[in-house]
Amino acid sequence: MQPDLSATYDADTISDVEGFWTRPHAVREGVFHHLRQLDGMYFSNERALELDGEVLIPPGPGYYSVVRHAEIVEASRKPELFCSGHGSNIADLPPEFNEFFGNMINMDDPKHARMRGIVSRAFTPRVIQQIEEIIAVKAAHIVASVASKGECDFVTEIASRLPLAMICDLMGIAEDKYDTVFEQSNIILSNGDPEYIPEGSNPVEALLLAGASLAEIMKDLAAERQQNPADDLTTALLNAEFDGEKLTDEEIGSFFILLCVAGNETTRNSISHGIKLLTDNPEQRALLMSDLDAYMPNAVEEIVRMASPVMHFRRTVTTDGTMLGNQELNAGDKIVLWYGSGNRDESVFENPHEFDISRDNSSQIGFGGPGPHFCLGAHLARRQITMLFRELLIQLPDMSVVGEPDYLRSNFINGIKHLNVEFTPVG
Repeated sequence: MQPDLSATYDADTISDVEGFWTRPHAVREGVFHHLRQLDGMYFSNERALELDGEVLIPPGPGYYSVVRHAEIVEASRKPELFCSGHGSNIADLPPEFNEFFGNMINMDDPKHARMRGIVSRAFTPRVIQQIEEIIAVKAAHIVASVASKGECDFVTEIASRLPLAMICDLMGIAEDKYDTVFEQSNIILSNGDPEYIPEGSNPVEALLLAGASLAEIMKDLAAERQQNPADDLTTALLNAEFDGEKLTDEEIGSFFILLCVAGNETTRNSISHGIKLLTDNPEQRALLMSDLDAYMPNAVEEIVRMASPVMHFRRTVTTDGTMLGNQELNAGDKIVLWYGSGNRDESVFENPHEFDISRDNSSQIGFGGPGPHFCLGAHLARRQITMLFRELLIQLPDMSVVGEPDYLRSNFINGIKHLNVEFTPVG
């Protein structure tokens, strides 16, 4: 898909979720193409979040868009100048709100290093091996469960099921809680999409209730594991230490929310975009199927590059006179890192809007830029995408998308809510 270079923009465009982020992808890509050509960074106004005339979240001071690959990488590598502790969302939210929902994403060192260190130590070689086994078994089962149908909703019946089952199994959450976890994580990342938060409902209340629901599931499980340890990540997290410290119950609950929304939503959307890309580019599908072992690793990177499932994270400038590219910034300025734009930077990727599984993808930033906030679950996401597409291409090699995707209304998650596929029934 080539960008629509006739697309226009002003200081309110990117902040207009209803007016801009529901427009065709080519239009959106056209605007970001124009922004990448600017000498400095474009400043955008912020909008208030209102409900029936009541201001739920007031408009902030505005933000600069970081759209070029080099500047996204530089900002990601310098957390001392571009911090996360004031929030990773564009809007200014209460600190306790940021910590509850963002966990490590909204932390700076030394707190971030402590939290990441404890979580990393829970991923022992035994846990990693357990993860690999779960992914392989679940992927095969999920594909087999739809193989005889000949058609299905790819998102709800395939793409969403693997990361959801993997996360819940890994944590030790019972299967009868799967639907609750799925529904509440959808609400948290819905950005007010009316399919998940009905028109007229208070989106802030819906978000808080969804987060509380997930935290309660984790609180109950943690209490049970204190009495009856098991071979799961919840038990490992309860016992993991970093410099003599353990996670509190609140931190474990917050981490579970992060795992649900980051590990579930982003992986499922990469998978959903992946089947659309393979449908739209049959020559690339044929190349992949000609040698799965040779081409699959880079195909996964290309899917993540093209999907860029997390569209942005915000950082806040800490020091007056900070330079990023050609833009001078001051303490308190907000910058927004647009990963999808960086992944289409013409100076880094040749023909960036084309899906090419043979390109060099070593610089793709679909898992975030390099630095302390690079996605902790990147390896896990790669394995899930790999195993699921391997099963799909072996069991259902002619699966193709029919019709247009039903996209999530969001400027944060590049989400697909529903996607119809057809294939030759098997078994």
